[in-house]
Amino acid sequence: MRIGVCDDQKEIREMILDKVRKFYPMEELISYQSGCEVLNALILPDLLFLDIQMPGMDGMETARELRRLNRQMIIIFVTVTKDYVFQSFDVGAFHYLLKPFDDDKFKEVLQSAVSRFKERSVEYPAAKKNVPSLMVTANGEHITVPFADIVYAEVFNRKIIIHTMETDIEYYGKMKDLEKKAGGDFYRPHRGYLINFNFIQKYDAATIYLKKGKAFMAKQNYQDFVKCYLRFNQRRGSNASNCNTI
Repeated sequence: MRIGVCDDQKEIREMILDKVRKFYPMEELISYQSGCEVLNALILPDLLFLDIQMPGMDGMETARELRRLNRQMIIIFVTVTKDYVFQSFDVGAFHYLLKPFDDDKFKEVLQSAVSRFKERSVEYPAAKKNVPSLMVTANGEHITVPFADIVYAEVFNRKIIIHTMETDIEYYGKMKDLEKKAGGDFYRPHRGYLINFNFIQKYDAATIYLKKGKAFMAKQNYQDFVKCYLRFNQRRGSNASNCNTI
């Protein structure tokens, strides 16, 4: 479980992180000093303690953007005022902690949030462990990306960029190696792209339009792509008309 703390005050970030370590020492922790820093993270946290009153992008605006990227993130607001309680409902906040708070209250809220995360790990198979995943190293971080979350990958400046619905991850690697690992749900329509059939919205002879972004089609690959995509739909029992050509 990845737990984040976002607050513009360093002492508050460290205080909250110390409390998390006290009650859940084995969890992965990360801190952010602004909303923009959270939104630009390679991998978003599963649970976020989020200050509301921050310079620049405040906590409410940050939460609205996070909800657009990740509907399942558990957000706990940490602030000094009750003024935003009702707004917190609009962004699906899990809880609203008022500063200062004691260890007992913090532990109670954290335990409830962790329990909710575990429930969701059962409800949503993609959150379970042991799903087919890719391990990459990006900006010094070791990141595990479930193949089911990959919308498409592309080559750019000798790097591979993996696009998920939530984020984009750049790492040094070879597309042919990724293609071998990815499995039958993926297709390489162009030397610079690898797409996940599950995210196709529509396509033509030159372009594949995905739920996020698009990939180019090499002219010589079009007929083979159509055959493979039809086989994919047959295998999944899908209705190919859901993703029409244009």
